Amino acid sequence: MKPFFLTLVALLATFPLFAQETPDNEVKAYTGEVYVEHQGSYTPSFKIDGSKARVRNVILLIGDGMGQGAVNAGMYANGGELTLTNLRTIGYVRTQSADNFTTDSAASGTAYATGEKTNNGYVGMNTERERIPDIPEILSPLGYACGVLSTDDLNGATPAAFFAHQSARGEKDAIWADLPGSSLTFASAGTQAVFEGQPLSTQDAIRSRFSVVYSPDDPAVASSRRLLYLPETVSLERGNYLPATTEMAIEYLAARGKKGFFLMVEGARIDKYEHGNEFDGTVKEMLDFDKAVEAAVRFAERDGHTLVIISADHETGGTILSRATPDEGYAAGVFASKGHTPMMVPLFAYGPRSREFSCVQENSDVARKILQLLGGKK
Repeated sequence: MKPFFLTLVALLATFPLFAQETPDNEVKAYTGEVYVEHQGSYTPSFKIDGSKARVRNVILLIGDGMGQGAVNAGMYANGGELTLTNLRTIGYVRTQSADNFTTDSAASGTAYATGEKTNNGYVGMNTERERIPDIPEILSPLGYACGVLSTDDLNGATPAAFFAHQSARGEKDAIWADLPGSSLTFASAGTQAVFEGQPLSTQDAIRSRFSVVYSPDDPAVASSRRLLYLPETVSLERGNYLPATTEMAIEYLAARGKKGFFLMVEGARIDKYEHGNEFDGTVKEMLDFDKAVEAAVRFAERDGHTLVIISADHETGGTILSRATPDEGYAAGVFASKGHTPMMVPLFAYGPRSREFSCVQENSDVARKILQLLGGKK
């Protein structure tokens, strides 16, 4: 038995090398590495964390495809620290959709946005293709200002789940056309070029309900009641768009919510690089997302009545950290897949009532808890 056990251990230890050399019809491991400059992290005081104080605002940050492997890779490449891993409240989320053990972003985004599981490909619709009220639609009549922000296009499945109602995530024009009738106060995703590629009727309808700007310095920002901010690019070379616009959205919504606000922030391109098995892009997007987490946690620390929740819609790539030299900003990893996986994803939380999320829960449970805390009663 002992020789067999030693042989098994040796085979498992060499799996990454073995997997790369197998024929195309067998499982492969796709490897990559990255060097990054340390960006540091933020550690709050924890004075309000887990308190029974009233929750007025909720900031939900979704790292698209962000499983435990991506978190580990980003943390160790960044010298062993991330703002999100500095937090003390940790749980897990099961992501299965109503019709598939492995979810897509549309079904999981809808679960986070509505508190109800649905089929893959459906956005804001139940399994019977009926509209489900989303968090902004429930909270807006109660006096909350609501917003979405993403490094994807606005018709991407996750941001769309918080304002659109379509039974096919690929109906991109129809998703854009849902925006004017939504309950959003703030939206930022996609680009000017994508917006201007929509039918003129859709553009006109959106402009009738939102002030549309292409720069955060536009004077219309301050005077607007509802805002659509479209950046120049959502590519890797977009600078500090995500953390800076997270701060912008928080300030904008806080000034307009009579009772409070809800904001969903998506780091969409973690998933995109994992689909391509590009380890360097995965890590860099993870670090960019963590800067947005920092902006949210810093606000929560100052405000005292804001709950920050960080999780993912699903895991992508079977991403695994294989080795790292944290002091040098070096990390290497392995991908087991180019698609989504059904593995649970981590959840981190900070602020009042954060302990209610320190468990294994469904993605739909997260939405239900948010609504209960803010008086949505779902």
